[in-house]
Amino acid sequence: MGKLDNKVALITGAAQGIGKSCAEMLVEAGAQVVLADVQQEEGQKAATEIGEKAAFRNLDATSEADWQETCDWIVDTYGRLDILVNNAGISPAANIEDTSLEFWRKVMGLNVDGVFLGCKYGIGAMKKAGNGGSIINMSSGAAMRANGNLTAYNTSKAAVAMMTKSVALHCGQTKTGIRCNSVHPGTIRTRMVTDYVNTLPDPAAALEAMSSGSVIGRLGEPEDVAQMVLYLASDESSFITGSEMVVDGGMIL
Repeated sequence: MGKLDNKVALITGAAQGIGKSCAEMLVEAGAQVVLADVQQEEGQKAATEIGEKAAFRNLDATSEADWQETCDWIVDTYGRLDILVNNAGISPAANIEDTSLEFWRKVMGLNVDGVFLGCKYGIGAMKKAGNGGSIINMSSGAAMRANGNLTAYNTSKAAVAMMTKSVALHCGQTKTGIRCNSVHPGTIRTRMVTDYVNTLPDPAAALEAMSSGSVIGRLGEPEDVAQMVLYLASDESSFITGSEMVVDGGMIL
Protein backbone atom coordinates (compact mmCIF):
# COMPACT_ATOMS: atom_id res chain seq x y z
CA MET A 1 0.00 0.00 0.00
CA GLY A 2 1.32 3.41 -0.98
CA LYS A 3 0.79 6.57 1.06
CA LEU A 4 -1.21 8.09 -1.79
CA ASP A 5 -3.10 5.12 -3.19
CA ASN A 6 -6.36 6.19 -4.90
CA LYS A 7 -5.37 9.87 -4.71
CA VAL A 8 -5.31 12.24 -7.69
CA ALA A 9 -2.78 15.07 -7.83
CA LEU A 10 -2.25 18.09 -10.05
CA ILE A 11 1.20 19.71 -10.18
CA THR A 12 1.95 22.91 -12.09
CA GLY A 13 5.37 23.71 -13.49
CA ALA A 14 5.92 19.97 -13.64
CA ALA A 15 7.96 19.63 -16.82
CA GLN A 16 11.28 19.92 -15.01
CA GLY A 17 13.05 20.59 -11.72
CA ILE A 18 11.13 20.51 -8.46
CA GLY A 19 7.78 19.97 -10.17
CA LYS A 20 8.96 16.91 -12.06
CA SER A 21 10.58 15.45 -8.93
CA CYS A 22 7.32 15.95 -7.04
CA ALA A 23 5.43 14.15 -9.80
CA GLU A 24 7.84 11.22 -9.72
CA MET A 25 7.64 10.89 -5.94
CA LEU A 26 3.85 11.16 -5.76
CA VAL A 27 3.46 8.49 -8.44
CA GLU A 28 5.86 6.23 -6.53
CA ALA A 29 3.60 6.70 -3.50
CA GLY A 30 0.58 5.50 -5.48
CA ALA A 31 -1.06 8.69 -6.77
CA GLN A 32 -2.41 9.38 -10.23
CA VAL A 33 -0.58 12.59 -11.18
CA VAL A 34 -1.43 15.22 -13.77
CA LEU A 35 1.64 17.19 -14.80
CA ALA A 36 0.72 20.68 -15.99
CA ASP A 37 3.00 23.13 -17.76
CA VAL A 38 3.21 25.56 -20.68
CA GLN A 39 6.22 23.63 -21.96
CA GLN A 40 4.19 21.06 -23.86
CA GLU A 41 7.02 19.00 -25.36
CA GLU A 42 9.01 18.78 -22.13
CA GLY A 43 5.89 18.17 -20.07
CA GLN A 44 4.64 15.35 -22.27
CA LYS A 45 8.10 13.80 -22.25
CA ALA A 46 8.22 13.96 -18.44
CA ALA A 47 4.80 12.30 -18.12
CA THR A 48 5.81 9.56 -20.54
CA GLU A 49 9.03 8.92 -18.61
CA ILE A 50 7.17 8.67 -15.31
CA GLY A 51 4.74 6.10 -16.67
CA GLU A 52 1.08 5.17 -16.97
CA LYS A 53 0.05 6.85 -13.70
CA ALA A 54 1.14 10.22 -15.09
CA ALA A 55 -0.74 12.40 -17.57
CA PHE A 56 0.07 15.78 -19.08
CA ARG A 57 -2.09 18.88 -19.52
CA ASN A 58 -1.00 22.10 -21.18
CA LEU A 59 -1.82 24.77 -18.60
CA ASP A 60 -0.86 28.43 -18.41
CA ALA A 61 -1.09 29.10 -14.67
CA THR A 62 -2.00 32.75 -15.34
CA SER A 63 -5.05 31.77 -17.43
CA GLU A 64 -8.35 31.48 -15.60
CA ALA A 65 -9.85 29.57 -18.52
CA ASP A 66 -7.01 27.03 -18.44
CA TRP A 67 -7.56 26.44 -14.73
CA GLN A 68 -11.29 25.94 -15.18
CA GLU A 69 -10.80 23.54 -18.08
CA THR A 70 -8.04 21.55 -16.37
CA CYS A 71 -9.88 21.15 -13.07
CA ASP A 72 -13.09 20.16 -14.86
CA TRP A 73 -11.15 17.65 -16.97
CA ILE A 74 -9.55 16.07 -13.90
CA VAL A 75 -12.89 15.65 -12.12
CA ASP A 76 -14.53 14.30 -15.30
CA THR A 77 -11.63 11.90 -15.97
CA TYR A 78 -10.71 10.69 -12.50
CA GLY A 79 -13.75 11.63 -10.42
CA ARG A 80 -11.77 13.64 -7.87
CA LEU A 81 -8.86 15.94 -7.07
CA ASP A 82 -7.08 15.32 -3.77
CA ILE A 83 -3.74 17.11 -4.07
CA LEU A 84 -2.77 20.38 -5.74
CA VAL A 85 0.85 21.54 -5.91
CA ASN A 86 1.08 25.14 -7.12
CA ASN A 87 4.69 24.99 -8.21
CA ALA A 88 4.88 27.08 -11.41
CA GLY A 89 6.96 30.21 -10.94
CA ILE A 90 9.81 32.38 -12.18
CA SER A 91 12.69 34.10 -10.39
CA PRO A 92 14.19 36.76 -12.66
CA ALA A 93 16.66 39.09 -10.98
CA ALA A 94 16.40 42.88 -10.73
CA ASN A 95 16.74 45.49 -8.00
CA ILE A 96 14.00 48.02 -7.32
CA GLU A 97 15.47 50.69 -9.61
CA ASP A 98 15.92 48.31 -12.52
CA THR A 99 12.48 46.71 -12.16
CA SER A 100 10.06 47.96 -14.78
CA LEU A 101 6.32 47.81 -14.23
CA GLU A 102 6.08 45.25 -17.03
CA PHE A 103 8.71 43.06 -15.34
CA TRP A 104 6.96 43.42 -11.97
CA ARG A 105 3.60 42.41 -13.42
CA LYS A 106 5.12 39.41 -15.20
CA VAL A 107 6.55 38.05 -11.94
CA MET A 108 3.37 38.76 -9.98
CA GLY A 109 1.23 37.31 -12.75
CA LEU A 110 2.76 33.85 -12.53
CA ASN A 111 4.00 33.70 -8.95
CA VAL A 112 0.95 35.25 -7.28
CA ASP A 113 -1.98 35.24 -9.71
CA GLY A 114 -1.16 31.67 -10.74
CA VAL A 115 -1.30 30.47 -7.14
CA PHE A 116 -4.50 32.43 -6.49
CA LEU A 117 -6.22 30.83 -9.49
CA GLY A 118 -4.93 27.40 -8.54
CA CYS A 119 -6.29 27.67 -5.02
CA LYS A 120 -9.62 29.06 -6.20
CA TYR A 121 -10.34 26.37 -8.78
CA GLY A 122 -8.52 23.60 -6.92
CA ILE A 123 -10.80 24.08 -3.92
CA GLY A 124 -13.83 23.89 -6.19
CA ALA A 125 -12.64 20.62 -7.73
CA MET A 126 -11.85 19.10 -4.33
CA LYS A 127 -15.25 20.06 -2.94
CA LYS A 128 -17.04 18.27 -5.79
CA ALA A 129 -15.71 14.93 -4.60
CA GLY A 130 -16.15 15.81 -0.93
CA ASN A 131 -13.00 14.01 0.19
CA GLY A 132 -11.11 17.02 1.50
CA GLY A 133 -7.65 17.55 0.10
CA SER A 134 -4.23 19.12 0.38
CA ILE A 135 -3.07 22.28 -1.37
CA ILE A 136 0.68 22.84 -1.36
CA ASN A 137 1.90 26.26 -2.50
CA MET A 138 5.53 26.63 -3.49
CA SER A 139 6.84 29.76 -1.82
CA SER A 140 10.56 30.24 -1.11
CA GLY A 141 13.16 31.06 1.48
CA ALA A 142 13.07 34.40 -0.34
CA ALA A 143 9.75 35.06 1.41
CA MET A 144 11.67 35.17 4.70
CA ARG A 145 15.03 36.61 3.72
CA ALA A 146 15.34 39.59 1.38
CA ASN A 147 17.77 39.99 -1.50
CA GLY A 148 18.34 43.43 -2.98
CA ASN A 149 18.50 41.94 -6.46
CA LEU A 150 15.21 40.03 -6.18
CA THR A 151 12.66 42.75 -5.41
CA ALA A 152 9.75 41.30 -7.37
CA TYR A 153 10.56 37.68 -6.49
CA ASN A 154 10.89 38.40 -2.75
CA THR A 155 7.56 40.21 -2.78
CA SER A 156 5.75 37.55 -4.79
CA LYS A 157 6.85 34.68 -2.56
CA ALA A 158 5.95 36.56 0.61
CA ALA A 159 2.50 37.07 -0.91
CA VAL A 160 2.20 33.32 -1.51
CA ALA A 161 3.03 32.61 2.14
CA MET A 162 0.30 34.92 3.42
CA MET A 163 -2.22 33.78 0.79
CA THR A 164 -1.64 30.22 2.00
CA LYS A 165 -2.60 31.16 5.54
CA SER A 166 -5.75 32.92 4.35
CA VAL A 167 -6.75 29.90 2.25
CA ALA A 168 -6.08 27.54 5.17
CA LEU A 169 -8.33 29.63 7.42
CA HIS A 170 -11.10 29.75 4.83
CA CYS A 171 -10.99 26.01 4.23
CA GLY A 172 -11.03 25.30 7.94
CA GLN A 173 -13.83 27.73 8.71
CA THR A 174 -16.00 26.34 5.91
CA LYS A 175 -15.40 22.72 7.00
CA THR A 176 -14.12 21.59 3.61
CA GLY A 177 -11.55 19.17 4.99
CA ILE A 178 -8.97 20.86 2.75
CA ARG A 179 -5.58 21.78 4.16
CA CYS A 180 -3.25 24.41 2.67
CA ASN A 181 0.46 24.80 3.42
CA SER A 182 3.43 26.55 1.84
CA VAL A 183 6.86 25.08 1.15
CA HIS A 184 9.91 27.34 1.32
CA PRO A 185 12.91 25.89 -0.50
CA GLY A 186 16.35 27.39 -0.12
CA THR A 187 18.81 27.20 -2.98
CA ILE A 188 17.93 24.09 -4.97
CA ARG A 189 19.92 22.77 -7.92
CA THR A 190 17.42 23.54 -10.69
CA ARG A 191 17.50 25.26 -14.07
CA MET A 192 15.87 28.32 -12.48
CA VAL A 193 18.72 28.69 -9.98
CA THR A 194 21.32 28.10 -12.70
CA ASP A 195 19.74 30.79 -14.88
CA TYR A 196 19.83 33.25 -11.97
CA VAL A 197 23.42 32.44 -11.04
CA ASN A 198 24.51 32.96 -14.64
CA THR A 199 23.35 36.59 -14.45
CA LEU A 200 25.92 37.25 -11.70
CA PRO A 201 29.51 38.45 -12.30
CA ASP A 202 31.11 35.20 -11.03
CA PRO A 203 28.68 32.25 -11.29
CA ALA A 204 31.14 29.69 -9.88
CA ALA A 205 31.85 31.80 -6.81
CA ALA A 206 28.13 32.41 -6.35
CA LEU A 207 27.38 28.67 -6.36
CA GLU A 208 30.16 28.06 -3.85
CA ALA A 209 28.77 30.79 -1.60
CA MET A 210 25.29 29.31 -1.84
CA SER A 211 26.57 25.87 -0.88
CA SER A 212 28.58 27.17 2.06
CA GLY A 213 25.56 29.19 3.20
CA SER A 214 23.80 25.95 4.09
CA VAL A 215 24.49 24.54 7.54
CA ILE A 216 24.45 21.12 5.89
CA GLY A 217 27.11 22.31 3.45
CA ARG A 218 25.53 21.61 0.08
CA LEU A 219 22.93 22.84 -2.34
CA GLY A 220 19.51 21.30 -2.07
CA GLU A 221 18.25 18.85 -4.67
CA PRO A 222 14.73 18.75 -6.15
CA GLU A 223 14.15 15.47 -4.32
CA ASP A 224 14.68 17.21 -0.97
CA VAL A 225 11.70 19.45 -1.69
CA ALA A 226 9.65 16.60 -3.15
CA GLN A 227 9.97 14.68 0.12
CA MET A 228 8.30 17.58 1.95
CA VAL A 229 5.58 17.79 -0.70
CA LEU A 230 4.93 14.06 -0.32
CA TYR A 231 4.56 14.49 3.43
CA LEU A 232 2.11 17.37 3.07
CA ALA A 233 0.16 15.48 0.41
CA SER A 234 -0.24 12.43 2.63
CA ASP A 235 -2.46 11.76 5.64
CA GLU A 236 0.67 11.83 7.81
CA SER A 237 0.31 15.63 7.85
CA SER A 238 -3.43 15.61 8.59
CA PHE A 239 -3.03 18.02 11.54
CA ILE A 240 -0.91 20.55 9.64
CA THR A 241 -2.43 23.51 7.81
CA GLY A 242 -1.43 27.13 7.27
CA SER A 243 2.20 26.27 7.99
CA GLU A 244 5.44 27.44 6.38
CA MET A 245 7.61 24.38 5.76
CA VAL A 246 11.23 25.41 5.25
CA VAL A 247 13.51 23.12 3.20
CA ASP A 248 16.79 25.01 3.01
CA GLY A 249 19.53 23.13 4.85
CA GLY A 250 19.52 25.82 7.53
CA MET A 251 20.27 28.74 5.20
CA ILE A 252 18.05 31.24 7.00
CA LEU A 253 19.32 30.43 10.49
